[in-house]
Amino acid sequence: MKLLKFLLRYFPPGLALEYTQGGVVKTKMIDLLDLSAETDVRALAESIKAAEPVVTESVTEQLVETLQKLQAKVCDTNAKPYYKYKTLQTHLLPLTNIAFDKLGKRCLTGSYDRTCKVWNIDSGTELLTLEGHKNVVYTASFNNPASDKIVTGSFDATAKIWCSRTGHCVQTMWGHSAQVVVAKFSPSNDKVATGSLDATSKIFQTETGRELATLRGHTQEIVALHYDNDGNQMITGSFDGTVSIWDTRTASRTSVLIGHRADLSNCVYNFDCSLIGSSSMDKTAKVWETRMNRCLATLRRHDDEVLDLSFDNNGKKLATASSDTTARVWDVSSSFKQLAWMKDHRDEVSKVRTVSSC
Repeated sequence: MKLLKFLLRYFPPGLALEYTQGGVVKTKMIDLLDLSAETDVRALAESIKAAEPVVTESVTEQLVETLQKLQAKVCDTNAKPYYKYKTLQTHLLPLTNIAFDKLGKRCLTGSYDRTCKVWNIDSGTELLTLEGHKNVVYTASFNNPASDKIVTGSFDATAKIWCSRTGHCVQTMWGHSAQVVVAKFSPSNDKVATGSLDATSKIFQTETGRELATLRGHTQEIVALHYDNDGNQMITGSFDGTVSIWDTRTASRTSVLIGHRADLSNCVYNFDCSLIGSSSMDKTAKVWETRMNRCLATLRRHDDEVLDLSFDNNGKKLATASSDTTARVWDVSSSFKQLAWMKDHRDEVSKVRTVSSC
């Protein structure tokens, strides 16, 4: 084995080792989720060198410099200016969804006008209109990082796969008996999973559009769906108040997370998939650990329905959004205490995302 170079991932922090083995170029990612201003970078470099044979004494100083660069970026506390970059005159009817490609150069918009559009972010120009659905396009996303395909899900009970360069529809995936409200590529992009108001989730082959499995078990509508990092497991959230965990290789349900007393609004993994967060119309969010699938904490401070939630890049904080017009940030690493309360909105907060800092 021969090391070629170090590559950095800033958010969440990580180091990639690019090396050759048997004439083949390979990459190994090392997560550094605990990197902070207090981290002893030289000690960290030594621990990486001890664990990775491809990292030799001759590149130790280069590794230290690389880690220092990552540490400085992650811990940069300088205020970043935010300003309106572009306004897109998109659809005649309301938007349902926005998604970016890996490089942030293109975005998708789904709409009640039954179309999905592809936009050039820099110029603000429309690149493509994806036409073919017979009802609302409710969900749309790229197959990142390649970003050469798009999946859309519609109230017409189908999902479609499109070429992101030509706008040609390459597959239509049938089988649901009600609206498709979530559709996502697997991490390897060879499969698409869909969730529907018919209370089922389906897995399709990307290349052919063939249905591989139907996941049954929820008793009410499915409204959320997420793969884990390797694509071998998937979680679904439902109006039946539960989160189901599925083995995608066998299409079997391996666990059900029970505890909410009303409809779920969302469920998500943290970055390393060690935790699951769930939000509910019962005014709470819950944090579950994935080794034993136990509820670690119930977050109760909201006065109305919790509509969304999002882990930070390190998976140590959780943000929640609520119909009570507030958003809150919680520590989910140990204490599960509320860290922040944001309360200047005048109406419900329907979506929330986090920005990491050191």
